[in-house]
Amino acid sequence: MAHASDPADLALHGVRVLGFPTAARVAGRWRLDRAFVEETLLDAEARGWARQTSFGGSSGWSLTDAGRAEDERRLARELDDLGARPQVQDVHARFRPLNRRFGAACTDWQVRPDRLDPMAANDHGDWRWDERVLRTLTSVEQGFGVLCAELTAQLDRFAGYAPRYSEALRRVRAGERGWVDAPDRDSLHLLWIQFHEDLLATLGIERGTDA
Repeated sequence: MAHASDPADLALHGVRVLGFPTAARVAGRWRLDRAFVEETLLDAEARGWARQTSFGGSSGWSLTDAGRAEDERRLARELDDLGARPQVQDVHARFRPLNRRFGAACTDWQVRPDRLDPMAANDHGDWRWDERVLRTLTSVEQGFGVLCAELTAQLDRFAGYAPRYSEALRRVRAGERGWVDAPDRDSLHLLWIQFHEDLLATLGIERGTDA
């Protein structure tokens, strides 16, 4: 049976994975009690691990450098206690080429070079260009699902990424193209970033060093 992470660890880790979330959003992601998450984050704030700030009319939580270090320390201890580090490292190695394909597809979704501007924004007027991108986003679904299943067999917190990817892809195929990269929903791009951050934090790898 997959290991269920400590709820207090998930509350702290959720802030890192979700990026400036409310306590309610962290609670919803991990199916935790909202009051428990709020209390845990207030305690983390008192310890210098987290801070609650307001920006652009909204408020959310973020981790301090000390909080990120504490999060990684807890995840490393959990991983080593389970003896699952080799399996997760193997998943990460196989994720890297998949991540390059996905990243290239997202770039092509946002940028379509023309003869005057190599960084021209994609106005989505060329359906052949967009369909090629969507074929790539579809083709990575199966491989992503396999990796998620292997991680979930070790760590329960990785459950949910693959189904949410499939649901977002279904919406894209139904014509709701905002589900490719919109930041206000569980779009393909947003949940991919969250998964990558979850994986990197689990292994204690700094973002940008595994490209």
